[in-house]
Amino acid sequence: MKEFSKTIELRGHIIDSLILPKVYDEIIDRGGNYSSDEIIIGKTKKNISYARLKVTAPDQKLLENILDRLHELGAIIKEEEDVVLRVAKKDGVFPEGFYSTTNLDTYINHKNKWIKVKNISMDCGIRVDNKHIKAESLKMIDVKKGDKFVVGIKGVRLNLPEQPKKKGVFEFMSSGISSEKPKGVIIKRIAEEITELKKDKSAKVLFVCGPAIIHTGSRKYLINLINKGYLDILFAGNALAVHDIEASLYGTSLGVSLEKGVVTPGGHRHHLRAINTIREAGGIKKSIKKGILKSGIMYSCVKNKCDFLLAGSIRDDGPLPEVITDIISAQKEMKRKLKGVKLVVMVSTMLHSIAVGNLLSANVRTICVDIDPAVVTKLTDRGTIQATGIIIDVETFLRELCDNMP
Repeated sequence: MKEFSKTIELRGHIIDSLILPKVYDEIIDRGGNYSSDEIIIGKTKKNISYARLKVTAPDQKLLENILDRLHELGAIIKEEEDVVLRVAKKDGVFPEGFYSTTNLDTYINHKNKWIKVKNISMDCGIRVDNKHIKAESLKMIDVKKGDKFVVGIKGVRLNLPEQPKKKGVFEFMSSGISSEKPKGVIIKRIAEEITELKKDKSAKVLFVCGPAIIHTGSRKYLINLINKGYLDILFAGNALAVHDIEASLYGTSLGVSLEKGVVTPGGHRHHLRAINTIREAGGIKKSIKKGILKSGIMYSCVKNKCDFLLAGSIRDDGPLPEVITDIISAQKEMKRKLKGVKLVVMVSTMLHSIAVGNLLSANVRTICVDIDPAVVTKLTDRGTIQATGIIIDVETFLRELCDNMP
C-alpha cells in the first residue's frame, strides 16, 4: 500500500515540556505512523533538545492534517523551505488559506532567511514586506488590498517557550488549576516576581482589573500598590472606574455602603450621579485638577503617572469620558500599551482577561486571579496557555500581596 511521508524537526525544551510524547500521541491518534531518525536530549535545563522524525500516513490529506497539528506543537517540515505568499484582494479580508497565528514566537523562512514575526499575538495573519524583508502579525480589520500574507504552514516555525531558569511562581505553580494550593506561599512568590521586575526600568507590570475590587472593599490595596509604584499600567472597563469614583464621592459601591455593608437609601442612583459629575467636569483628569475627585484608584493612577486604559461595552452607563467605546480602537490601543509588559496580573474580570490574553505573546508572564475556577479555565482554553491560575477571593489576594511587598 502506498504511503505518504514528510520529515519533521523539533527543537527546544521538547522533553521537559512533554512536547515530544505529545507529538507521538498526535501522530498515532490521527491514524499516522512515525520513525525516529535522530533524537538529541539536552543534558541541562539550559540545553535544548532535538528530534527528527519521519511521519507517514496512508493518504496525502491525512498527512496534511497531522502536519497541521504537529506544526502547532512546534514542528518544522524539514524538506520545505520558503513560505508561500498570497496577495489580499480586498481591505479587511485575508487571502484564501492564510496562516492563522498562535501567541508563540514565530519565524518564517523567506528568501532562504529566517525572519522573526513582529508583534506576535494569536488569531492574526502574517504580513510580509518584501522590500524591507520583514514580517508582522496583523489583525483582519487592518488588512489592506495588495498586502502579501503567508498561506499554509510551509516555511513557518514556532518556538516553544523556554523553561524558567530560576524558581519563581510560574515554576512553583506548574501543576495546573487547583483551589488546593498554599495561597500564602504563592502570593509571596508573586510579590517577589513583581519586585524583581521593577528593578528593570524597561519592564512593565500590567494589572487587568474588574469592579469586584470595589464591591469587596479591597480597592485600598490596589491604591497602595499604585502609590508605591508597583503598577505601570491598569486595564479596566467603565465599571471599575465608575464604582471607584462612586466610592470616593459617596462611600458606596452599587449603592452599598463600603463602611457599613448596608444599602444606602437612594444609593442605587450614586453611580449615575458619579458619572454625571465627572462628565460635567470634562473627565477624570480634569475632575482631579478641579479638586472634585480627591481619592481612589483612578485618582492614584493620575497622581502617580500610572498609565490606564478603560475599554467600554454595550452595558456601560455614561460612559466616563476617558472610556474608549469603539472596540477596534480599544483593541489597537491595548496592543500598543502592551509593548514592554513582562508581567500581567488579571484580577476578577473574565471578559477583559480573555481580551487581553488574546493580545499577549506566550512569553509574557500571566497570572489570573479569580474565585471561580471556570474563569481561569476559559482563559487557558482560548489560547493563553502561559496563564497561571489562583483560585482565591480578590480581597484576600490583594491584601496579602500588599503585605508581602517591600
